[in-house]
Amino acid sequence: MRKYNIQNYIRYKNEVEAALKRVRKPIDGDYTYLTNEEIIVNFLPLVMTLAGKQSTSDQASGVLSILDLFQEGNTGLTAAVGKLDRDTLKKSDDQEKTIKSFLSKRIKGAIRRAVDINRGDIRIPEHKLNEIRRNPKDEKMVAMFFNSVFSSIDNNPNQDENMAYQVVDKSEPYNIGLLNAYLLQLMKKHLTLQQYEVLRLSFGLDCDKHSANDIASKLNINVSTAHVRISQIKRDAIQCLIDNVDSSQVLDYL
Repeated sequence: MRKYNIQNYIRYKNEVEAALKRVRKPIDGDYTYLTNEEIIVNFLPLVMTLAGKQSTSDQASGVLSILDLFQEGNTGLTAAVGKLDRDTLKKSDDQEKTIKSFLSKRIKGAIRRAVDINRGDIRIPEHKLNEIRRNPKDEKMVAMFFNSVFSSIDNNPNQDENMAYQVVDKSEPYNIGLLNAYLLQLMKKHLTLQQYEVLRLSFGLDCDKHSANDIASKLNINVSTAHVRISQIKRDAIQCLIDNVDSSQVLDYL
């Protein structure tokens, strides 16, 4: 996992605060008179907030650093501001709430897509492996194993949502081919065909990774709700593995 660089984070935060001091603010909550660039700067703190939550609550920072998440969020923010309908915005009783809701969805979407694209070869943090080995009969270890593999989980013990707590892992890389083969074997045994295909295609265990829309199309799932439905199937599949796989199987692999 990439080491979290606090100095770079502080430098970025200071740059945002300096930009906010220079940019024009909305008068009486009216954003329609601001340029796109001014709106973007005004909502840079929103990107930092959403990126910080993504890195801790969704545990995705194992594949992207916090600054990477800021960058992807800023890209989503810029694209979203370009799509603002100022006439509709002007009719809103609370422009800040309306614009924040509009931008938040697109910022989070940009971050999630970047995480999915860059997830690549997921590894279990070394301190988590040691915890699993010390508690071979703890059923929670099975959950930790699968959540770590599929979500790159690495909880922050201090629960600081503003920091991406990461542990430097100096162990040798996993043989990804063996890991994927092991996972596919367990999935075939315990999952439905639909759950199996969704996990296989989502994480590219024996193929290229597919988007939610692509998976929905292949499995004849309503594409209009693809992201929601595919996400639910993935969660159900992972929970099914947690409920049915014996801890000894996890330890044998580790």
